Amino acid sequence: MGQNKATYDQNPTFRVKGEFLTWTGFEAILNELSSAVLKLDKANAVLVIEGYPGVRMELIKQALENHFTEAELIFADKFALTGEEIRRKFDMLITDDRVFGRMAPITLEDYFKKERLAELRLQVAHSKKPLTIIYGTGASLAAEADLTVYVDVARFEIQKRMRSLEMGNWNDTNVDEDILRKYKRGFFLDWRAADRMKVSLFHKIDYYIDDNSLNQPKMLKWSDYCLGLTEMLSGPFRFVPYFDPGVWGGYWMKDKLSIVHESEKLAWAFDGVAEENSLYLQFGNTRIETPAINAVLKYPLELLGELVFSRFGAELPIRFDFLDTMGGENLSLQVHPDKEYIKKQFGMDYTQEESYYLLDAEDEAVVYLGLKDGVEAADLLAALRQAENGDAPFDADRFMHTHKAKKHDHFLIPSGTVHCSGAGSMVLEVSLSAYIFTFKLWDWGRLGLDGKPRPVHIHHGEKVINWNRSEKWVRENLVNHFELLEETDLHTKERTGLYGTEQIVTERDWFTDYVDYDNSEKTVNMLNLVAGEKVVVESINNTFEPFEVHYVETFVIPAQIEKFRIRNIGNSEKVAILRARIQ
Repeated sequence: MGQNKATYDQNPTFRVKGEFLTWTGFEAILNELSSAVLKLDKANAVLVIEGYPGVRMELIKQALENHFTEAELIFADKFALTGEEIRRKFDMLITDDRVFGRMAPITLEDYFKKERLAELRLQVAHSKKPLTIIYGTGASLAAEADLTVYVDVARFEIQKRMRSLEMGNWNDTNVDEDILRKYKRGFFLDWRAADRMKVSLFHKIDYYIDDNSLNQPKMLKWSDYCLGLTEMLSGPFRFVPYFDPGVWGGYWMKDKLSIVHESEKLAWAFDGVAEENSLYLQFGNTRIETPAINAVLKYPLELLGELVFSRFGAELPIRFDFLDTMGGENLSLQVHPDKEYIKKQFGMDYTQEESYYLLDAEDEAVVYLGLKDGVEAADLLAALRQAENGDAPFDADRFMHTHKAKKHDHFLIPSGTVHCSGAGSMVLEVSLSAYIFTFKLWDWGRLGLDGKPRPVHIHHGEKVINWNRSEKWVRENLVNHFELLEETDLHTKERTGLYGTEQIVTERDWFTDYVDYDNSEKTVNMLNLVAGEKVVVESINNTFEPFEVHYVETFVIPAQIEKFRIRNIGNSEKVAILRARIQ
C-alpha cells in the first residue's frame, strides 16, 4: 500500500433499485399509520408497535399521545417485570460476574408474569375505542394485530446510549450501572429474547422503523425493506464499521484510513461482525440503518448456505475486526475456552477460535503466543495471582514465548493458547464469532478508560490453558503455517490458516490482474483487501453489479454466489485478498 492514506469508506451504503415511499419524523410516520388504519375499514382496530430493547420508547410514547388523541394507548412495558424482578428471576443467567452470564432459550414472554400478561390482553380485548394501540417491547404478546410496526435499533447504537447514561437495560432503572454489566445482560438475555420475538414477527410486520437517529425516525414498508435485503444479498456487500477507543489503542487507523472519531487513539474496529455491525440501505433519498443480524435472521440460507446454517443455525460465525496497537500498548494476556468449557459454563455452542493477520508492524513488534518450554503450571498461575493481587507485576518474558511480527505474517490461535498482540502492530483478527469469551490473565497493571481495573478471569483461564502449547509446538503449527496451492507469474494462492481443530480456513491470493473464485460449496465468504489500493468484485455470470473495495475494507460474499472475479483496478502493481470461510 505504501505510505499513502487509503480511501476507506466509513459509510458503505447499498442503494436499492426502484422507487419507494418512506416517511421521516414522527409527524409523517404517524400520519401514514393513521391513513393505514383508516384503510383497514375496521371497527376496534388494533395497532401493535413492537420495539427492540434500546429504542427511545419515551419519545414514541409522547408522539403517540400527541397524535392519537382518540385512541386507547397501552404501554406494554408497564405490564412486564421490573428491573429488580428481572434480576431476581434470571439471577442464574445474569450471574455476579462483570462480563460473563449464561445463555438460555428465554423469550420475551418470560419477562412477563402470567397474570400481568393476562391483564394486558384483557385490557386490549375490553377496549371500546375505535383504535387500540399497544406499544413497547413485548407489545405483540398482547393481541393479534391488524397492523404491526417494528421499531429497531443497531446494537452499537444501544451500547452508545448505555455508555452515555441515557438508558440502562430494558425496563430497568440501572442507568448508572457499569457498562460491562449492562452489556452483559443485553448480550446474554435481553437481545436474545428480542431477536426471537423479531423472527416470530417476520411474517406479520407491515412497517419498519429505524430509530437510530435522535428525533429522526425513518419508516418504510416491511415489504420494501425485505426487498432491499434480498437485493443486497444477491451480490457482495459491506457492514457499516464502527471504531472504538481502548487503553491499548494506537494511531494507525486514524492515520492510514482517515477515520473521523472524537478519540485521539483507536483500539478496535468491527468491520465484519454481524451481531454488532449495522447495514446502510438507501431507498430513494432515505438511508435506513438496520442491524446486520436482520439479514442473517431473515435470509439465513441465502447468506450463510446450508453447510453453515446446519452447523451454526442463523448466525454468521465468521468475524473480522481490527486491533490497533501502533503507537499504543500490548493487548491483555489472554486465553479462549475450549468448546467443552464454553458449552458447560456459558451455554454457547461454539468457541472463539481465532488468528492474527498482520496488516502492518513496527520494527520491534512481537506477538506473545504459547508458553516457554519448561514452564510449570503452578509457577505461572502463582505469578498471575500475585500480579492480580498487586503483590508483584507479572513477568511475561519469563513465561511467554514471543515471536517477531512483520507485515503479512499470520498467527493461528486455537482455543487454549495463551496469547496477545504486542505494541506496534496492526492486526486483522479473524475468528469465530463467540467474541466476548476472552479470559484475561494479566492486563499489565493498568486501568480501563472508565478508571476501573479491567476484569481478569484467572479462575476461568487456568481451566482451559493447553499446557502443551510450548515454543517448538507453536512455531511448527501456528506461525506462518502457509501452504502453497497455486503459483503462476501473475497469481499466487496460499492457505494461511486452518489448524486441525479450527473451523475457519483462510487463503491469501496475491495477483496483478484478476482471480476467479469458485464458491460451488455455496457457503458464506468473508474477505479483506490486505494489500493494494483497490479492487472490483465482478459477477462472472452477470448476476450482480461490479462492487468496488478499497484497502483493508472487509466485504461479504453470500453463499448463493457460486462464482465471482476480483480484479485489480488501482495503482498497485500487485494486490492481496485474504478469504475466510467455514470448512
